[in-house]
Amino acid sequence: MDKYKKLLSNTLIFAIGMFSSKLLTFFMVPFYTNILTENELGTAGLVVQAANLLIPVVSCGVANSIIRYGLDRTFRKRDVFTGGVTMVAAGYLLFFLFRPLIAKIPLIHDYTSLIYLYVLTSCLRSLCSQFIRARELVRLYAFDGVLSIITVITCNILFLSVLKLGITGYVLATIISDALSALFLFTVASLRRYIRFRGMDWSVAGSMLRFSLPLIPTTLFWWITNVSDRYMVSYFISADANGLYDLAYKVPTMITVVSGIFSDAWQMSAFTEKGPGRDRFFSNIFNAYQALIFTAASGLILFCKPITAMLVLGPKNAFYPAWQYIPLLVIATVFSCFVTFLGSIYMVGKKSVATLLTTVLGAAVNVGLNLLLIPNPKFGVNGAAFATFMSYLVVFLVRVTDTRRIVRLRWRPVKLLVNLFLLLFQTWILLSSQEGWVLPELLLCLLVILLNLKQIVINIDRFLRRRRAPRLPGAK
Repeated sequence: MDKYKKLLSNTLIFAIGMFSSKLLTFFMVPFYTNILTENELGTAGLVVQAANLLIPVVSCGVANSIIRYGLDRTFRKRDVFTGGVTMVAAGYLLFFLFRPLIAKIPLIHDYTSLIYLYVLTSCLRSLCSQFIRARELVRLYAFDGVLSIITVITCNILFLSVLKLGITGYVLATIISDALSALFLFTVASLRRYIRFRGMDWSVAGSMLRFSLPLIPTTLFWWITNVSDRYMVSYFISADANGLYDLAYKVPTMITVVSGIFSDAWQMSAFTEKGPGRDRFFSNIFNAYQALIFTAASGLILFCKPITAMLVLGPKNAFYPAWQYIPLLVIATVFSCFVTFLGSIYMVGKKSVATLLTTVLGAAVNVGLNLLLIPNPKFGVNGAAFATFMSYLVVFLVRVTDTRRIVRLRWRPVKLLVNLFLLLFQTWILLSSQEGWVLPELLLCLLVILLNLKQIVINIDRFLRRRRAPRLPGAK
């Protein structure tokens, strides 16, 4: 299959699973804001983020190595999966010994047992789902995404609305969903036959571990970039302010959904693409990706007020002021997507140390700006959003230069700067104008669309021309 067609085909399949599931999750926000207070929603977010911080450490970064080595045909699938199982089991056993220490962490010490269950089920689901992707069972992977979100929604309604379990119910819903997902994939895909300790080539597990180890602190530093601001907002301002900030984060996830759908499919293409046309292939895909993400971001900034009003069931709701943090978070998410794309180039070249070093830089920028801006009344919560944006921008600039030693990406910096300026201009108008902002926002959004439309059309045409191309006699 043509590489562009294969990428689009996988993207569409992932879209069916991920977009439908994430869309349902997005529309659960009014349910959460109706059931939970600002304080409860903020605390629940901190518990989940703390667990998410621990997952890559406990699993020894198995998700990255499973997909990277599983797609490499030089390794046996059973060696890869058995190695992954071993890494998760050893990591969780060691993690369990630290339970007394985890129980002393402020803000989350009342939810230690939940965090342990969350980490375990998430590690197992990640292990199974990434191996399913490595086997290129994309339809099963997508179906599991739909199934898991149905389970999450059902459990949330039961635990929050019926049983009134509050924060515990919010976290428990995800735990049960992940456990059922792991069991479903393990059974349906017959993963048991890939666990073979006898005759196992342990050098594969060792290679996977060496690849994953630098990515563990990488994930920790990404956590600092993405989540430390929420703890600082709670500390310097209030838990209620963090509840608003946590809600504001949910709107840019619409971009993350689009990015995540593409990234899942893109990794499968990036890791298997070789040959002299690789630089051109990567450049074409990145430029199309850039155009799509900027266009989506501009639309979200334009509609962030009505979207927030819809999510919280009206502008009189206590959560409605969260809209003012969305524009900068949207721009931060744009560069987060670009950084993730460039991270796939590092993974292609197995340059996990470079991934780590650039991530450390981003985390340092983020923490420094958070400490400087959040306590300042002129910035407050939006200081956290700006810090996140700047940290991703810095990492992007470093990576887009450094990755040229692996893939010579033609990324069109002038066009990117114009797009960024238009988004920042949209943000300034929205935050500084009480009235009369609709027309200039609409015009700026149209400018972004016009600026990027040609690139999107070119790539659609590129795919259609390949699809219409006649098959030559004897071609394989």
